[in-house]
Amino acid sequence: MLYFHGLDKGVTYTEKRICKSQLCAEFLGSMFLVMASISSMILLVDVLDAPIGIAVFANAIAVAFVLCALIEIFRPISGAHFNPVVTMVMLLEGRVSALKASLFVLLQFLGGIVGVALSRLMFLNEVGTLLAVSDNIRNEYIFFGEILGTFILVLTILLLIKVGSNKISIIVGFLVGGQLLSTSSTMFANPQVTVASMLTDTTSGIRPIDGLVFIAMQLIGALLAYVVYKFIFTNKTYKTEEK
Repeated sequence: MLYFHGLDKGVTYTEKRICKSQLCAEFLGSMFLVMASISSMILLVDVLDAPIGIAVFANAIAVAFVLCALIEIFRPISGAHFNPVVTMVMLLEGRVSALKASLFVLLQFLGGIVGVALSRLMFLNEVGTLLAVSDNIRNEYIFFGEILGTFILVLTILLLIKVGSNKISIIVGFLVGGQLLSTSSTMFANPQVTVASMLTDTTSGIRPIDGLVFIAMQLIGALLAYVVYKFIFTNKTYKTEEK
């Protein structure tokens, strides 16, 4: 068995096993989320020659369904973040340690890169290479869409956790699918998905310079969501509602 020697001093064997399970969950969840996003667009556009509007609609359905399933599968293990900005706000909330958050983010990015490579491998005859830098332009007003998309996603997750909802997977899946169809950016709202999308020259890609701005907008949207969440659930307000 492998251990994180020097990183988990004083923790038990069980805690080390849980830590490894959580990292595996974040890697696999991120990988399959990216595969759903990338593969569905390759299949519809490059293989089936579907119109872009149909492809985007099918992509939204695929991502919503897969994300819902992934949250149900991996939430009991790692919390099913699959998204560095979600991990960031969980760190701000004190729900994960700085060490765990750092490892989660690392595995999320690695999972996303592996996911895009596997997606392209499945359709290698159509795409030609495992990885290819995108030149798809997504700029100007589209950046604002990333702020809004990330804001509603992060705020929704925080509120659902706060109220103890048992329908997080369904609500988040529906929200992401709907926002894919109703934001100008088609709602990446996820830095690891954005980086993965920089590495595919298919319709779902984004050129690196725009991708970096997307990530900045995602961080802004997530932080704004956290500020609004803390405003809603100030200690004074929350205690008043409980009486």
